Amino acid sequence: MEMMIPPAAAEPIFHIGYLPVTNAMVNGWIAVVFFIIVAFVASRRKGLVPKGVHNVIEAMVEFMMTEIKKVTGDSERAKKFLPIVGTIFVFILFSNWLGLLPGTGSIGVWAMHKGELELIPLLRPAASDLNLTLAIALFAVTASHVIGLLTVGSMSHISKFVNIRGILRSISKGPIAIVVALIEFCVGILEIISEIAKVLSLSLRLFGNIFAGEVLLTVMLGILAYALPIPFMFLELLVGAIQATVFAMLTLAYLTVATDDHGHEEETAPAHAT
Repeated sequence: MEMMIPPAAAEPIFHIGYLPVTNAMVNGWIAVVFFIIVAFVASRRKGLVPKGVHNVIEAMVEFMMTEIKKVTGDSERAKKFLPIVGTIFVFILFSNWLGLLPGTGSIGVWAMHKGELELIPLLRPAASDLNLTLAIALFAVTASHVIGLLTVGSMSHISKFVNIRGILRSISKGPIAIVVALIEFCVGILEIISEIAKVLSLSLRLFGNIFAGEVLLTVMLGILAYALPIPFMFLELLVGAIQATVFAMLTLAYLTVATDDHGHEEETAPAHAT
């Protein structure tokens, strides 16, 4: 029997109008429904002392809050970033581990796909779809800029990329200062390009690791379906946790840098020097 290597693109199961619903989207929806239920259970807490599942939820929130505070250095920003960073972490982690459940990638329906009869799995790891990872990465980078604009102000945030203050001040300082300001402007353009690179690196890293793991497990199952895949499944559990942590910590780093106001420090530095 020929081994079916999963395609790079998620396969559509059905359509809602012109919108295709893929097997990776189904896994993503399962994760969303799961966390809606968790949020509902958490909101039903009674009493000041947590018990049972509420104790687990509170312990996890406190753990994430502590780790975020280590990066931000203050509680105020940690509380502000927790909903974004924590949600991204638990969603990616749950989605990665959900893709290891029996039946994911193996239970499906036979249908015509690109002119050939193929098995279309009903479930597929959500992060093995580049559309999902690209959307999460775009959200993370965009959120860092929006929060940066709201926190330090538009002028301070934009000056991190295009040094508007330096350009305006250089006019009265002579030709050398103008040349330096133009060089800084060109460097700022590179910084803008690097922001686009952040989206690509975040999305491709997560997609590549999860999709590669799916292919690896498929190959191991094709060689020997009983004992051989077990060590690799434990390895994928570790990879799923690492990738969720890396994605969340990079998002946290982007948020922290975006909310650091360096403009005020530059303005007050000469005063301290005198």
